[in-house]
Amino acid sequence: MKLVFASNNKNKIKEIQSILNGSIQLLSLEDIGCHEEIPETADTIEGNAILKANYVTEKYGYDCFADDTGLEVKALNGEPGVYSARYAGEQKNADDNMNKLLEALKNKENRSAQFKTVIALNLDGKQHLFTGLAKGTITLNKTGNQGFGYDPIFQPENYSETFAELSSEIKNKISHRAKAIEQLIDFLNSTK
Repeated sequence: MKLVFASNNKNKIKEIQSILNGSIQLLSLEDIGCHEEIPETADTIEGNAILKANYVTEKYGYDCFADDTGLEVKALNGEPGVYSARYAGEQKNADDNMNKLLEALKNKENRSAQFKTVIALNLDGKQHLFTGLAKGTITLNKTGNQGFGYDPIFQPENYSETFAELSSEIKNKISHRAKAIEQLIDFLNSTK
């Protein structure tokens, strides 16, 4: 089966291809000739995933799926949430985002957080949503050089390392994105 993944984020594409393990042929936006930035104007993670999936289906006519991910920090009332990628500004710089978050948590005791990924799948004229959560805490300092985004400051439950210190094999089993993708694969397998 061929499916378009509505993303040009090479890190995400690589991570999802690794999780899919060849079970689905993944096409990127670049592969279908979509070079424009798809607007992410919704005020929820679910809303942005739906916007991106609908954009590709409506403009290019492909069955596709899109994801949106946010980091929700309890002490900050769920921030940065839907604004995770541009928390410290439109330049979408991961270091700036992490620095701003660590600063915001400076005097907070509760550092619990969760990553949330929502996948919107448009398949055969119907839309399906899948949600994956990874619970954990925000560390005091950045550690590790694997992964991307907030990985160096997110320590998942039951682990003493951050996502950025874990091997991609472990992260791809326990991450929010892996859990959402697993639901997507189960669903696709059930429709065969």
